[in-house]
Amino acid sequence: MRLKLTIAYDGRPYNGWQSQACGNTVQDIIQRAMEEVAKQPLRLHGSGRTDTGVHALAQIAHFDAPPDLSMNPFNWVPALNCKLPATIRIMACEEVCSEFHSRFSATGKIYHFELCTDPVLQPLKAGLAWHLPRQLDADVLRQALSLYHGRHDFHAFAAYRGNETPEMDWYRTIHSAELETLEDGYRITYVGDGFLYKMVRLLTGGAVHAAQGRIRLDDFAGLLDQGPHLPRGKSPLCAPADGLYLKQVMYE
Repeated sequence: MRLKLTIAYDGRPYNGWQSQACGNTVQDIIQRAMEEVAKQPLRLHGSGRTDTGVHALAQIAHFDAPPDLSMNPFNWVPALNCKLPATIRIMACEEVCSEFHSRFSATGKIYHFELCTDPVLQPLKAGLAWHLPRQLDADVLRQALSLYHGRHDFHAFAAYRGNETPEMDWYRTIHSAELETLEDGYRITYVGDGFLYKMVRLLTGGAVHAAQGRIRLDDFAGLLDQGPHLPRGKSPLCAPADGLYLKQVMYE
């Protein structure tokens, strides 16, 4: 039985999603809980990485339950949650077809980025919003975000892991990048068919840089679709992990 997990977590205590030697990642912690329940080794596959400090409202992962285990999908939720820290929760578990893959079956993702523009950041929002007490122009921010719509070469809005090749595909499609006004700031929602490493943070940082008057909009627009040599440079700012949430992974 292949099982699909919907997972929410506060990313602040962890070294991201992806398994690492330190063992302090969301994937590692859930996998240890799974193996404790099943009393045997299991492998958890995630829909993609989130960085250290990034949160998730609905990360998706899957695993194959041992054939000799009679637990139904519903029972995995309390069985895992009672072994997980309060900052990680299994929100749902369901059986899926054997061809389903949390990463390769995904058709897109939705991210939220919370911006707090209050002069003082509320202590309970520390690590949960990017604090921007300096004035920014919301109209310019909307214009900057609108530049992302459509299919573009986002090479200038990606960080590097050291495994890049000349054949690397830097093209992604952003279906929407919308700004919503909140009581204490703004929320940006990105919907796209996929995102490069740190792309959402670089998209957000660059747009905020423009909204604060630190880069002209026409110069900022020139960062898109540059080709491999980036003659006009990269995004001028990578936003912190604070305030970034994986909201949804989309499937057919």
